[in-house]
Amino acid sequence: MDKPLSMLTSRILFLVASVAFAHGASAATLGVVAPQDGPYKILGDQIRQGAKAAAAQAGLDVVEINEDCTDSGGGAIADGLVAAKVSIAIGFLCSETLASSLPALKETGTPVITLSSRSTILLEDAAKNSWPVFRLAPSDTAESDRLAEVILRDWQGSLFALVDDGTIHGRELVDRIRAKLEEAGLQPTRMETLRPAQEQQVALVRRLSRAGIGNVFMATDRNDVSTVARDAASENIALTVLGGDTLNAANAPLALTAGTFAVTLPDYASMPAAAAALDILTAAGVTIPEGYTLPAFAAVQIAANGIGLADQQKKPVLDILKDSTFTTAIGDVAFNEAHELKNNPYSLQQWNGQAFVPAARAVR
Repeated sequence: MDKPLSMLTSRILFLVASVAFAHGASAATLGVVAPQDGPYKILGDQIRQGAKAAAAQAGLDVVEINEDCTDSGGGAIADGLVAAKVSIAIGFLCSETLASSLPALKETGTPVITLSSRSTILLEDAAKNSWPVFRLAPSDTAESDRLAEVILRDWQGSLFALVDDGTIHGRELVDRIRAKLEEAGLQPTRMETLRPAQEQQVALVRRLSRAGIGNVFMATDRNDVSTVARDAASENIALTVLGGDTLNAANAPLALTAGTFAVTLPDYASMPAAAAALDILTAAGVTIPEGYTLPAFAAVQIAANGIGLADQQKKPVLDILKDSTFTTAIGDVAFNEAHELKNNPYSLQQWNGQAFVPAARAVR
């Protein structure tokens, strides 16, 4: 069976870019910085799988450098990248190593694409110091921005609650959402803090019901959300539950109730833009691309196209990354003036009992 046109188009665009790079630029080297041992090795393996498959397709040489995720490790990483004369580096799971690598990489004009660091402070420091870093991961405010957007769109005129689990992450997420809502003139009906990791949350569900609340956002982990949804159903209480990116986790120990909403990152492997990358990864022996595999593949696509365009246009790669839109396995990517993603990748999803899929209706 023929592939859909969008899938063929995605593959053709990548192949054309690869050929253009191969013929338009001298041999270039890509640095892949990721943990090679320790607790983050599994994530490092995902990065290496995606990066090496894409680099082989694009004709880039690869230098792999271990990331130890310490404040003192960045200097050695930068030295290794400079010694290898890399044109661009991707990876960098940890803000500590990234921040301590960037001053030296600024001196050589070596761009970095981080796949993980979401620190607002890091990008602020980068802007002040003209560090050559671009972030492929969403910022730490992108999630709350999208959640506030969804609530403002769907819960106007409704009674709703914002619930956190008492953790720093949960409180800060709710605080950012509440501030956005209040700027737009919308107040939550009730604010709650639950005790996490409890076997039941009937008391919370009943309090919400007595207040007439039919919609609740929960800044907590997946199992707490599953518990609230289950207890609402057992009490015959109609409650629409919305969660954040923490719901994109293992469906255990308590299964998530079908119909639960979440603002989270999409499953990149299910997107038409990933079709060509999936073929390439399968040929390389990666049948199930997990975690950072497709983002790493996309980062290399950006790198290859950036290097090729820089060579053709006689411009620094840094300028190309600032001014271009790149077709990748995770969709079109462009960076704003702060070197963050121009478009917010978070979207409203709904659990169908097996996976999160794009929501087909409003959250109510």
